[in-house]
Amino acid sequence: MDLERASDRVPREVIRWTMHKLRVEAGLLLAVVSMYTGAETVVRTVYGNCDCFEVKVSMHQDSTLNPLLFMIVMEALSREFRVALP
Repeated sequence: MDLERASDRVPREVIRWTMHKLRVEAGLLLAVVSMYTGAETVVRTVYGNCDCFEVKVSMHQDSTLNPLLFMIVMEALSREFRVALP
């Protein structure tokens, strides 16, 4: 499994669910969620930039918060699997 690529593809709802599941303080959860709400980007080409568009999936690439959020997601999933095992 390529965890580096996987970390860039975690849906934002999964991030929100895991932070809620691990009982992250509401203010911190709101701060992280607000960072991603309305996030926009452009694509640069040799012909110029495209119109900006909303990014609806994934975490910010190369963000220092990205590895931490990914570890939080992996921890919550691990706990869920451990509980489900007999």
